[in-house]
Amino acid sequence: MAFTITMLSWGVIEYGDDMAAAGEYHHALEAIKWGTDYFVKAHTSPNVLWVQVGDGDTDHYCWQRPEDMATSRRAYKVDEKNPGSEVAGETAAAMAAASIVFRRTNPHYAHLLLQHAQQLFEFGDKYRGRYHESVKAAKGFYPSTSGYNDELLWAALWLYKATTNQTYLNYALQNAHHFGGATWAVKEFSWDIKYAGLQLLASTLLRDETTRHDNHSRNILETYRSKAEYYLCANLNKNVGNDNVQLTPGGLIYIRQWNNLQYASSAAFLLTVYSDHLRSTNRRLSCSAGGHVDPSEILGFVRSQVDYVLGKNPAGTSYLVGYGKRYPQRVHHRGASTASYKSHEGFIGCVQGYDIWYRKRDPNPNVLVGAVVGGPDEKDRFRDVRENHMQTEACTYNTAALVGVFARLNRLEEEEDDPFDEYSSSTIASM
Repeated sequence: MAFTITMLSWGVIEYGDDMAAAGEYHHALEAIKWGTDYFVKAHTSPNVLWVQVGDGDTDHYCWQRPEDMATSRRAYKVDEKNPGSEVAGETAAAMAAASIVFRRTNPHYAHLLLQHAQQLFEFGDKYRGRYHESVKAAKGFYPSTSGYNDELLWAALWLYKATTNQTYLNYALQNAHHFGGATWAVKEFSWDIKYAGLQLLASTLLRDETTRHDNHSRNILETYRSKAEYYLCANLNKNVGNDNVQLTPGGLIYIRQWNNLQYASSAAFLLTVYSDHLRSTNRRLSCSAGGHVDPSEILGFVRSQVDYVLGKNPAGTSYLVGYGKRYPQRVHHRGASTASYKSHEGFIGCVQGYDIWYRKRDPNPNVLVGAVVGGPDEKDRFRDVRENHMQTEACTYNTAALVGVFARLNRLEEEEDDPFDEYSSSTIASM
């Protein structure tokens, strides 16, 4: 949830004007505030953050409407004795990024978010520990494979962007090697593994006046940039040898079978942001396979990924629910797959929901508009079956990463001269 809000906020920071031009700016702010309001309530004291409600195991025994749920709703927290540096760091990043978003329209709220972000960062840094070791109920569903160092660096960089306080930048510089920010070369960016995102964020600071004349800082930021560009080149298939991301036969970024579209959508966002960064600094991307990649080529590749998600793929399916002529009808989602209370007033029991709704072959009675599902496998195959949760389950962070990309590409569609003729796939507007 925190990663969702961070990505939505980053999208608004980069492409807020484009969202406004499309009439979606206030909708984006409403979505962000829905999340940050929750975080404010969950952060009950400087060193206490409530991070989970309910238990994944008992929840999965049932298939019923949220209104009918009667399973245990125990709440879990992290604190000094039970630390959770990943979730504290990501929530700090989300609130710091959101504070930038609200600075113009709601300065009081922006200040409140920044206070919470600073407290959460200090808490996560001072009391270090993996959150899934403190909240055992999270381990089977959201284990932290990369540890918490990436979240601490990520949070520090967002706090620097929100405050320009040199202390936060110094944290990211001084811990760059020890925490892996300047040493980890990765090929994925997700709610768990933040390295590519923080490396890209750090590399954009090279144009910042506060670091331009500091050789030591600049050298570290250059190292961050080299790792960020490794990630970008890997997704563009411009690295030498096996240092590239796999593409499906239809051209989609493919990392792994479980909810693969999260990686494609997050890559599309980072590529979009960096393409514009290169354009603004009059640079090109240099990859190990040789040659230079123009910003226009990067953005063209992004558009190919988005076109795939929206239906230009071998399955002819839009993976954005509610969009296009054909999209997933059996999303793995309790609220979408069970009848509304208005049409079925009787109580739907825990196991009863499995019998009546889960195993039904009919389309969901409710369309989960805007959801991006897990998507196809490595051979572009997709089974629209409710039980196929690896492909049909929807996640908010899948959609969040694409919001800014959609806004940027919408602007591209409105430009008179389209420089991307080599990527002449169907436009978003006409699909």
